[in-house]
Amino acid sequence: MKKENKSDKISEPFLKENEKTVEKNLRPKYLKDYIGQEKVIEKLNILIEAARKRKEPPEHILFHGPPGLGKTTLAHIIANELGVNIKVTAGPVIERAGDLAAIITNLEENDVLFIDEIHRLNRAVEEIMYPVLEDFVLDIIIGKGPSAKTFRINLPKFTLIGATTRIGLVTAPLRDRFGAAYRVDFYDVESLKKILKRSAGILGLKVDEDAIEELAKRSRGTPRIANRLLKRVRDFAEVKADGEVNFNVVNDALKLMEIDELGLDTMDKKILKTIIEKFKGGPVGIDTIAVAVSEEPDTIEDVYEPFLIQIGFIQRTPSGRKVTDKAYNYFKIKKDEQDKLFNE
Repeated sequence: MKKENKSDKISEPFLKENEKTVEKNLRPKYLKDYIGQEKVIEKLNILIEAARKRKEPPEHILFHGPPGLGKTTLAHIIANELGVNIKVTAGPVIERAGDLAAIITNLEENDVLFIDEIHRLNRAVEEIMYPVLEDFVLDIIIGKGPSAKTFRINLPKFTLIGATTRIGLVTAPLRDRFGAAYRVDFYDVESLKKILKRSAGILGLKVDEDAIEELAKRSRGTPRIANRLLKRVRDFAEVKADGEVNFNVVNDALKLMEIDELGLDTMDKKILKTIIEKFKGGPVGIDTIAVAVSEEPDTIEDVYEPFLIQIGFIQRTPSGRKVTDKAYNYFKIKKDEQDKLFNE
């Protein structure tokens, strides 16, 4: 069963249930409208155009990278570009072979099947998928023992698009079935500014250039967080500033949300200070950190750690996590003085 994500954290990069409708409206529908990830977009353009010329579906595609960077959006864009239907599901939802059969037997020729969190597929289901992906046939076994019978169902040709935040947990046999694998990475400030301007236009919101830049700087390199901050700032402006969104309004709103100039929130700081103050700056294991800050290890690995590594505050080492000199400088803590305190 899929784990529920109950966090209300503003800088949480996973999509919340109540955001789905607004998020859908803000998503670009075609490659020409997509901002950022230029190398990925260029490769997809070639892949799609080649499939069009051959009049067949593109080979199976795997997107991997941190959450909130556009993997789901890209899957929908590919379906739109090809003019086909898209069926959306998630790895934990497909628990049995029957679940998989119900989904893929309803696909039409050239359709797109998008499986989010594909690394969480049931292993038994995953093995059934191998002939589905290679030969477009589904083998179903009815009965047990000597009387068991195998039925083969021919399937229409389709494109599987998988998305994962943990490429290392996708098994090698499954990974090998994807003809194309693309990593989506954190966005730079300029790309986020373009995304925020586009979103502000869709929301009918007038935002100063300085305000847009400040929002972009504090969005942790993630479009989903940028759009979420924009919506929260809009709420703040309507209540506190007569709807005007300028630099001061953004600064006051984000201060209220406890998001600093780098985009760090209270839990980011708690993780860093815990490693510094309780474990001499590391190395320390992820499970130990999780217990110390009262958070799930998976949440730390998926939500907090990628950005902290990206900005150079944490290093992963064979013996555990370590904070860097940049993190010490951020908190204005002198490492030499701290080492003396531990040694006394």
